[in-house]
This record gives sequence, structure tokens and C-alpha cells, in this order.
Amino acid sequence: DDNGEWHSGFFDKGSFTETLAGWAKSVVVGRARLGGIPMGVIATENRTAEAIKPADPADLRASEAVIQEAGCVWFPNSAYKTAQAINDFRTEDLPLIIFANWRGFSGGQRDMFDEVLKYGSLIVDAFVKFQQPVFVYIPPHAEIRGGAWVVLDASINESVMEMYASADNARGGVLEANGAASVKYRIKDMVATMHRLDEKLKSLDVELQERVCEVERQEVMEAIKEREQALLPVYEQISVQFCELHDTPGRMKAVGVIESAVEWKDARSYFYWRLRRKLAEFDLRKQILETYQVGRGDAISPVEASKLIRSWFLETPGASETLWGDDKAVLSWMAQQHSELELKIAQLNKENVIQEVFDVITAGGNTAKIGTAGIVEGISQALLTMSAEEQATLKEMIKSTLKL
Repeated sequence: DDNGEWHSGFFDKGSFTETLAGWAKSVVVGRARLGGIPMGVIATENRTAEAIKPADPADLRASEAVIQEAGCVWFPNSAYKTAQAINDFRTEDLPLIIFANWRGFSGGQRDMFDEVLKYGSLIVDAFVKFQQPVFVYIPPHAEIRGGAWVVLDASINESVMEMYASADNARGGVLEANGAASVKYRIKDMVATMHRLDEKLKSLDVELQERVCEVERQEVMEAIKEREQALLPVYEQISVQFCELHDTPGRMKAVGVIESAVEWKDARSYFYWRLRRKLAEFDLRKQILETYQVGRGDAISPVEASKLIRSWFLETPGASETLWGDDKAVLSWMAQQHSELELKIAQLNKENVIQEVFDVITAGGNTAKIGTAGIVEGISQALLTMSAEEQATLKEMIKSTLKL
């Protein structure tokens, strides 16, 4: 600042490195560290950027074209750059955070010919394949609108994606407030609201009913019309404000499209602990998923594996739903219960093996005969690779279990 004092940003000081900087400047991508943890970063460029298309040297009539690209909008090149960056982070196994402030995709005829919709769909495809934590954060005074909401929705890959918003002045929704008001709260609706709420209009309505003379009725109707015109600008502002209330972080949290509202001043600390918790949870979840890869048994989804971890947490004495939302508490639980969690995974692996052997032997018909013979043959071949002591231990285990 002016006093020479350093104020920390979101990432570790000096850790951000931009990549693909010269291409599609309306979106910024790069890599950074958050508390020492490497992450992929995608952010909106809020300023107007220039896209330069060089002249074709084979065409004497061609000339260089400089195209102005508005900020907070995805163009064909920036949408492709976003999808490419997400795929790069996936291959590097990096978690990803997106600072989102997009009003949607460019919809001009030239952009349609340049396949903006196809490149936008590539963003969705990249998210579907992503396996590390993804945080979509709407910073202060930012918004997500139109098609941008579609491609950033956490339901695209709910096993890894989470959306957050700044607590007070972030906004999110497909339609902007002005557009929603013009569709959902038209002039006839505003006039009806005026007659329901405004005392002067209510009295004029009563007076109109009482008048019998046509001249007097006409005078009252003109007074009503004049009052409606005077109130219309105020009610238009009210309708826009009412529609905007549906786009606030509180409303987004209520309908479940964001996990929580996070103040910008607390964002660095919050996402650091959230990232640590998610990485530890994903590692445990991966071990659970591997236990279900035995044989032909039914696999579980990553979301179901996370629910299983949650049930283990809630079984711990003193644990609660509130503590499950506390990242530090969950990290502490994973560290303290490390040995117990390993035993649970080993038991889960054992149960899946038992179930697979049981399903094979009790399948009936040739499947049971061939499967049983395969199990016996597999044990026989495994014995050949064991030492004499290990063979004796296995034989004793079989005898005691089968009561031979």
C-alpha cells in the first residue's frame, strides 16, 4: 500500500505463474500455491482485451485485423483456452480453483460461425473427467450469468466440484435481474401490484365504482392513469430489486447451488483448510473405491464413497453434522483415526472378496462349477509362490475356517 506494507493476496507471495498468456487474453490461466499446495488457477479478465488476427501472406488483399473482446465474456478462443487449461491441470493431477465473473458466452454471428458453443461444451467435457477438487468462487462484485452458469454448475461433476460466493455482493443466475423482471414481472403485473398496495389508487378504484356519470368516471380513470404513470418508474426499480434478491448468496445457498458464502477477507484461510480436507478425503475415497474393484461386484460411485466416510465420521463419539462441515475437525479426525480407518478399509476389502467368492460359488450351473474350480486353482497357484511357513499358515487358516 502507500505505506509500503505488504498485504497478502489469495495465493502465496510470488507463486503465481501465468501460462498461455499471449492467447485468448479475455481469460487468465496459470499455476500457483495455496499454503504450499500447488493448484491450477482460472480467472476472468474484466478488462477489454485485443485479439489480433494476422494477415494471410498468401492473400494480397488480406490485412491484419484487431478485434476488441469485452471482459467477463467467453469468446471461442477463450472458451477453448479454458477447456485446454482444465485438461492440462487434470493430467498434472492438480486441484483447481476458478475465480468466476462471466456474464455468459458471446452470441454474435461471427462467434457462432467460430463454434463458440462447441468450445463451451469442451469445458463441460473437461469438468466431467476431472478427478481432483474443483472450487468455483464468485468474488466480491462478480456474477455468473447465462451460459457461464451452465458450464460452471457443480452438478456437472458433483463428486469433485463445489461452488462458493462472496457473502454480500456476489450474484448468480441464468438471467440478470433486468431480464428476469421484464419476463416475470411485466407492466400489467406492476399495475396490479400498484392497485393492491397504493392507498391513493385504492381510493380511486373505490371512487370509480361509485361514480355513475360517464364524465365523472372518465375523470377518475384519467386520475388513475396519471397515478399509474407516476408510480411506474418506482415499481420498475422495485421489480428489478425483487428479482435480484433471488440471485444473492443467501438464496443460492438456500436452493443448494453453492456450499456456503465466503467473505473475501477469509477466503485464503477458508480454501486452504478446505483444500487440505478435500485432498485427504479424496485419498481415503480412492482407497475405498479400490476395494470395490474385486471381481465383478457392483462398484460404488465417488459420491457414495464420500457418504460412507461421512457415516464413519458420525459413528465417532462426539461427532455431529455440524462438525462434519468443519474442515479442521475432519482433518484432525482423519489424523487421529488413521489406524482405525485403515482397519475399516481392510475389513471392507475382506467383505468384498467374501461376497465375490460367495456369488461365484452360489451362482449355479456351469458358472458355479467353473468359478469354484477357478478359486481352487487360484489358491493352488498362490501356494506355489509362498514359503513353507506361509503355506502352513494358509493351510491352517483354511482348516480352521472350514472346520476340516
